[in-house]
Amino acid sequence: MTDRPVIVLDDDPTGTQTIRDVPVLTRTDPDHLRWAFEQGGEGFFILTNTRSLGPPEAAERVARIAADVRRAAAEFGVDPVFMARGDSTLRGHFPLETDVLSEGEAIDAVLLVPAYIDAGRITIDGVHYVVGADGQRTPVGETEFARDATFGFTESALPRWVEEQTGGRVAASDVALIRIDDIRTGGPDRVRAILGEAHDGRVIAVDAERDDDLRVVAAAVRRAEAEGQRFVYRSGPSFVRARLGQHASHPISDLELAPAEGAAPGGLVVVGSHVAMTTRQLERLLASRDPRVVELDATRPTDPDHRRALADEIVAALEDGTVVFRTSRTLRRGEDADASLAIARDVSAAVVAVVREVLERRRPAFLVAKGGITSSDVATEALGISRAVVAGTMLPGIVSVWRPVDGLAPGLPYVVFAGNVGGDDGLLTVVDRLTRATASLAPRPTAERGAARPTTQES
Repeated sequence: MTDRPVIVLDDDPTGTQTIRDVPVLTRTDPDHLRWAFEQGGEGFFILTNTRSLGPPEAAERVARIAADVRRAAAEFGVDPVFMARGDSTLRGHFPLETDVLSEGEAIDAVLLVPAYIDAGRITIDGVHYVVGADGQRTPVGETEFARDATFGFTESALPRWVEEQTGGRVAASDVALIRIDDIRTGGPDRVRAILGEAHDGRVIAVDAERDDDLRVVAAAVRRAEAEGQRFVYRSGPSFVRARLGQHASHPISDLELAPAEGAAPGGLVVVGSHVAMTTRQLERLLASRDPRVVELDATRPTDPDHRRALADEIVAALEDGTVVFRTSRTLRRGEDADASLAIARDVSAAVVAVVREVLERRRPAFLVAKGGITSSDVATEALGISRAVVAGTMLPGIVSVWRPVDGLAPGLPYVVFAGNVGGDDGLLTVVDRLTRATASLAPRPTAERGAARPTTQES
């Protein structure tokens, strides 16, 4: 492993959707961290799920994980670099997470790099945009994501967004910018010069319109770190790929989607996200393929009889084909952000309880989890994953496939699908691919516990 491994603290599992052949942990006890460090490569992911937590709980979790990582890294004689991977539409705990990671450390700068090129999230002259299917650029502050019940905001220009998020602690005028012209005209030397002027944890917002922009920035960052500068990152998925030294790769092959021996004929699609993109994707899937639909009543998430009946229905339906398990589509909101988050937790807990009971009784051919918090909770609480390897992506640069190393279903193709990416046909395309692989490929043996694919880098 490199002397400066990048430890990506992912606030939900969807940050893995641009990379492949990288370890993922959901626990940070010494044995698990040793396993991750021993895989080699440029770094690994740790799932924190902090986007589902309130600020005090999120801060405590990040601090504990960072301390665990630093202790384990000392055993291997390496100095880790921390990346707080956040949402490319600016939702999540910023600056809380980077503040915690910087505490007690002589950090020169916090690099803010929210771009997600594959999904149309770009930053130009410090303004962050969401690019629609028609190519239209919409400032992120004018999208539905800015109206998030828990992490809402108004600003699209990153310096002003930082001022908004910090409550004025960091003025917009104090945020430095690495612009497209700096990257493309000056190259790594110019970017390195800007980084060299940073000190005392200054926030630096980074433009990016294409992957090559981020590779230039990553090259400058590596050089700066080699020369002694220390950074903490707040990043969208694309800079994760660039900083880990990977390039965009082709989607995973059908061979790698083969179900394990003894799996049910059908797969399970779990939909918890309520963003408009997910709703359109789900409607397209239901209209085109008419799968069996089982719905959790979001007004009855704590009713044990309701949960048990849902699990019974799903287990029986898996013998006939793919099942969609969704929460009712009416979004419940609380009186404030904390109340809305509490409702979301109750619903997510019910989803987890049902899925776990299904997995204890019958293994599906595949499992797709739609939505960030949903995919996190299904991975950790329902599947019981503590170690996994990112096998690759289902769609170009988006929608990752994990192979669990442990838990209830080692080797199960587990598809982590963010709520706000993929286009209207994205969910249909993913389910069609998995269904074809299930029907056409012979089942393969269940993965042995503790076995992992070797870590490689894309060329």
